[in-house]
This record gives sequence, structure tokens and C-alpha cells, in this order.
Amino acid sequence: MLSDRQLFYQFLAQTSESPLAVEISGADGIYLYGPDKKKYIDLISGVSVCNAGHNNPKIAHAVTEQLKAYSHLMVYGEFIQSPQVQFADFLTSLLPEKLNNVYFVNSGSEAIEGAMKLAKRYTGKTEIIACKNAYHGSSQGALSILGNEEMKQSFRPLLPDICFIEFNKEDDLQHISERTACVVMEVLQSEAGIILPEENYLSKVAQRCQETSTLLVFDEVQTGIGRTGTHFAFEQYGVVPDILVLAKALGGGLPLGAFIASKEIMQCLTHNPVLGHITTFGGHPLSCAAGLASFRFLTENHLIESVAYKGELFCQLLADHPKVKEIRHKGLLMAVELGDADKLQSFIRLGLNKGIVSDWFLFCNTAFRISPPLIITEEEIHLTCDLIRQVLDEL
Repeated sequence: MLSDRQLFYQFLAQTSESPLAVEISGADGIYLYGPDKKKYIDLISGVSVCNAGHNNPKIAHAVTEQLKAYSHLMVYGEFIQSPQVQFADFLTSLLPEKLNNVYFVNSGSEAIEGAMKLAKRYTGKTEIIACKNAYHGSSQGALSILGNEEMKQSFRPLLPDICFIEFNKEDDLQHISERTACVVMEVLQSEAGIILPEENYLSKVAQRCQETSTLLVFDEVQTGIGRTGTHFAFEQYGVVPDILVLAKALGGGLPLGAFIASKEIMQCLTHNPVLGHITTFGGHPLSCAAGLASFRFLTENHLIESVAYKGELFCQLLADHPKVKEIRHKGLLMAVELGDADKLQSFIRLGLNKGIVSDWFLFCNTAFRISPPLIITEEEIHLTCDLIRQVLDEL
């Protein structure tokens, strides 16, 4: 009989020529466990997915109870399903008044697709503006607004009428015009290596969008659900988007995405044509039950309020190491800059040996990621930083 490792390489489609291929048989809290009982500290959280920790009992209970009632019933939007409506009610209660209508989908890519379609349908315009070094997903539409030519050149032709501007470059905002349907932008650029918006930049983007009747779309797939120290990162910058895109941690470890707008904007998907956007498994009852339980857990245990402090603690414990050139971060979304791609790859490999799971950024190959579950404790942060410093010493 073939082992799981042999089956992985023989039958599972690969995304790179050299996957990490770490075999995991269990997970709990901030830890992953191999078949040999080796313990790893998860500094990725499934790429900012498991904000409430692995094997969270509140999430497991919610999913189990929902499974006893029903799982899939009907395509999204046709039947009244309690997990969907309860989660939508909870989400909108945390958001500004104009973000009051939720469309649940399966993933971040699909949420971006829905937001792009919604903006074009509502405005009647076709141009979409995105940012260089932005990542919004891998489907054809999302890939069209991905700000890196190397990742998309083999799949052209993609969507027409796409324009790119440089994040934080105020002069580029002149490209937003009356023919622009929407600007799709991360609140802070994640895969570029955690690039924060400069002072008043997002406000200036919003002002230009208002002047040109352009919708502003914020992609908070990585930054949402408490990752940066507030429920949503845009809250820290005083700018409210017309459309908000969420995924990753939204489902509490299960697949779930959403795009959120006003009811007025969202209504245009109901006609001309009817079923302007449709999904079979979007807003799956088990995913919505998990997402609601996860968000309630984070909120009721005041974990989001502790994120900023925990991020600062990581910085205090790592910033003085001679191998660390810079730490860019917002809350518990961090890029530790080593300034060298080879050193970074060595860090990833040596880290696994020490029991640390980290990775790099798609458009920044010189910094490693720290985005642990938000439940991580001060004691666990000290332990983690001790291990990170040991690995850095060996580089």
C-alpha cells in the first residue's frame, strides 16, 4: 500500500516543483503535529485563515450541530438558511451603515469576481484599476487585476480595460477617471511584503473615486476578521469602501468568501439579467456556521483587542537581531525582512527543522511571514521568537 506521501506526489496536482511536503496528522491551537508527533508552531495560520486557532472547540461544535440539521440544500440565495442570515446579520452589525448587504461565495477569488461584476453592472462602465504588486486571486478575472506580469503572462489574453497604478503614489490617481467602474485595492499590500498605506493615501483614493463616480473596492481577504487589530483594517484609516471583499478567516477554517455593499448597489444583480451572479456552494451552511462561531469567539474573548500588542511584542523580541533588516507589520500580519532571497529560503528550511512553519510573500522573496492564530499567548510568542532567533543565528 502506498503511503500518503507517495500518494501526494503520484496523484495530487502540484503547484510548484518543490512543495514543502510537510505531512500533518493533527492540529490544535497554534500547533501542527506530524505523524511522528513532531510539533510545529504555525506562523502562517493557513495563510491568515485559522485566526481562532486550529481545532477550536466552539467552531467544531457549531459545525457538528449544523451538520445534524442540514448541509447543502439549494443554490445560494433561493432558500432561507439560518447560518447564512444569522452570519450576515452579525457581519453587518460590525460594519458602517452603507455596507449592509452580504453576498456569500466560496473563496476570495470568487468574491473578487463578484465585486468586479457588481461594479461594472452598477456603474455601466468597464475600466477597472488595480495596483502593481497586488494579489487578488488566481481565477481569470482576479488574475486580470493581479499586479505582477510574471504570474499572468502565460495565461493571456485576460480581461481588457485594466489599468494599474502604483500603491502610495498620489500622482497615479489621475488615471482614475469618469470611465472607471471601480478601483480594487488592498488596504495594505500583503503579498508585496506588508506595505502600509502612507498618510492620507487611502483618503485621497476615496476622494478621487467620489469625484469620478467610481466605486472603491477594498480587498480584505487577508486583513479582515481581526488580523490587523480591528475587525476590518479599513477601520484604522477612516475610509469606507463601496464594496468590501472578505474570505480566508471569514469561514473559521472552512471555505467561505463574501462581497459586501449597500442593498441599492447589490440589487442590480437581481435583474438584467436575473441571476446576475450565482453560486452553488457559496455560503455553505457548514461554512457560515463555522464563520459565525469563529467571529463570535474572537469578539467575545476580546482577542482582536490584543492583536496590536502581540504584534508589537514580536517586534520587540526580533527587531534587534543583526540578521533582521526591518519588520513591516500591522497587528499580527508581519514581514520580517532579511534582505536576501537565499537567506530566506534557508530560514524556511531550517525553521521546519526547529518546528516553525513560515513562508515568503509572492512578490517579496526576501522576507518571511509571521501571521499566527490570533489566540497565540505572550508565553507562546516568547517561545516562538526564541526559536526564530536560533534559526537566524544559524543562517
